[in-house]
Amino acid sequence: MSTLNLNSTDRRTFIKQASTATAAVAAANLLKVPVYGQNQAPSANVVGANNKIVLGHIGVGGQGMAHVTQMKPKHGDNNTVSAAVCDVSKHRTAAAANSIGEKCAQIADYEKMLERKDIDAIVCATVDHWHTKVSVAALEAGKHVYVEKPMTRYLGEAFEIYDTVKRTGKILQVGSQGCSDLKWHKAASLIREGRIGHVVMAQGSYMRNSPKGEWNYGIQPWATAEDIEWKKWMGHVSKKIAFNADHYFRWRKYYPYCAGLLGDLFPHKLHPYMLATGNPEFPTRVASVGNKKVRTDQLTPGTPERDVTEIAQIIAEFPSGMVLHATSSTVNEVGTQEMIRGHKATLTMAGNKVQLDPARPFAEEIDPYTSEAFPGEGLPPHHKNWFDSIRSNKQPNAGIDLAIKVQTVISLAEMSERLSMMCLFDAKTRKITTGDGREIKPLTYGSTELS
Repeated sequence: MSTLNLNSTDRRTFIKQASTATAAVAAANLLKVPVYGQNQAPSANVVGANNKIVLGHIGVGGQGMAHVTQMKPKHGDNNTVSAAVCDVSKHRTAAAANSIGEKCAQIADYEKMLERKDIDAIVCATVDHWHTKVSVAALEAGKHVYVEKPMTRYLGEAFEIYDTVKRTGKILQVGSQGCSDLKWHKAASLIREGRIGHVVMAQGSYMRNSPKGEWNYGIQPWATAEDIEWKKWMGHVSKKIAFNADHYFRWRKYYPYCAGLLGDLFPHKLHPYMLATGNPEFPTRVASVGNKKVRTDQLTPGTPERDVTEIAQIIAEFPSGMVLHATSSTVNEVGTQEMIRGHKATLTMAGNKVQLDPARPFAEEIDPYTSEAFPGEGLPPHHKNWFDSIRSNKQPNAGIDLAIKVQTVISLAEMSERLSMMCLFDAKTRKITTGDGREIKPLTYGSTELS
């Protein structure tokens, strides 16, 4: 038997040639939708490739209006039209309809919008505790859904949406637009090719520093009990209160409506990082810590102190062995290096490039690599990915198979931080346990005083 005697240069060439076919396939698929959930049942109402997609907007506050204003200039390119808007505020409904144009309908109740046969898809940008009711009702009505992050307020709701998407075959996209930033897809391609070996750790952060308190948005004079259907806005939260403009505009500060940093900023990191692994998994255990010791709300006269934390950290472990560490803050803006560590090499994301650095023991086997600079993330590419996915009946970049796993991390992290415990998760049974095997019911409306 002959033996190959290769020097380090020849060895690298041999390895690269041996993997040419795999690399070619990965490169060809780089700009395509990730291959998640291909066992999903086909939609009964697939929009034709050349058909106009008619949109309804439910929730047109700050983020909802961002969708309205950024979709409008692209309607021609995307062959879409915004036909109707709905909000609990008459002022916001009128402002959104005026922005879209005279043919846009103003609808007081979202249920009435869902009855319209001409509407193909809806954009849900309500307060978090309405995401599930709106999304599930829309899916049941045969509409495709773009729902803002976090997908749901609580874990049980996430599986309600998941099961409904699987049953109806409709296309759901979560509004974590980083998933349509191509650097994360490039990272996934490199990982699937085995270029960094077994993935062992990942780290990322989303940091802000808000001296007068994050989410202390200005309270507008039009926001009155006469303008806003407050009972409907409160919905099914357990802790009911009378009309409160502070809660209406600054709802992200309060646990009945939002998980704070865990619900608002962490999804922007968890979705793309879990996508970049090339094979998103449910977590096996999650721990989170946080506090609000800076007390920034004291510098905004008239606003109560927040329920949610000003700093938060998550550690999540997955079946493959990867451990993800994510950090977020509203009181310090210095972030950590964006990084995915493998056994053989490490990926860093800087300047919107992906840089691969071989580990020292594997320097002869693995070549260094730096990608081109990809365009930064934005709403228009994420919108377009959703429209393209509706027309092709394929999973979008932040589709349900990724989103359910991300929401599980978020929800377990909230339980961990609020209940001072580590949460273990069984994806088959959907049960949460403590380290000693005791089952814990997931948080939901009414679980605590602040829900």
